[in-house]
Amino acid sequence: MSLIGLLAGSPARGASPADVPTIAQAVDSHYNHLRTLQADFVEIYTGAGTERTESGTLLLKKPGKMRWDYRSPREKLFLSDGKQAWFYIPGEQQASKISAHQLEDLRSPLAFLLGKSRLEKELKGLSLATDISALGVGDTVLRGVPVGREDRVSQVVLEITPDHKISRILLDGTDGSVTEYRFSNQQENIQVSDQQFHFVPPPGVEIIEGDFAQ
Repeated sequence: MSLIGLLAGSPARGASPADVPTIAQAVDSHYNHLRTLQADFVEIYTGAGTERTESGTLLLKKPGKMRWDYRSPREKLFLSDGKQAWFYIPGEQQASKISAHQLEDLRSPLAFLLGKSRLEKELKGLSLATDISALGVGDTVLRGVPVGREDRVSQVVLEITPDHKISRILLDGTDGSVTEYRFSNQQENIQVSDQQFHFVPPPGVEIIEGDFAQ
């Protein structure tokens, strides 16, 4: 499925430019110690004159496994086992499949939630986003340019809680779109089966190789 100056607000409090490396390292340390993460999410997309809001549950597991169960306003399933990725809308007769290495879906950068790389290495020019209001009390907002995705995402904005969790991500698309993810009810290091990241098509559903159409 990222911020154009569409969000404005008060400066981040309690942090200075010199604190950015310290904050980034604390976030890295937190997620590097995780094996799994489950959270409720809200996804808000704005672009091409349209806006949509969807919600559901996100499940992540090292290395590179993701499962997005969309429940509102309609059910959808996006999952990746780190090698292959699938997209399916219940009730349809086809499901899409693509190599995870070829995946250009904007959800794929969220793998850094499980500490695959350092924030300062993943996001060039990481700095305080003093023009964007945090949603949570005491949170800090950072921004940077995603390495290797500059052609699709002009910047990534992260909201960091005082206990170094990522509670919000905004992806500012080069096409003028904005995709926002808000995370709540985060549960860390719970038991998760690898089978939850492998798609088993319902009877009669055909698997189509190629890009996802959503």
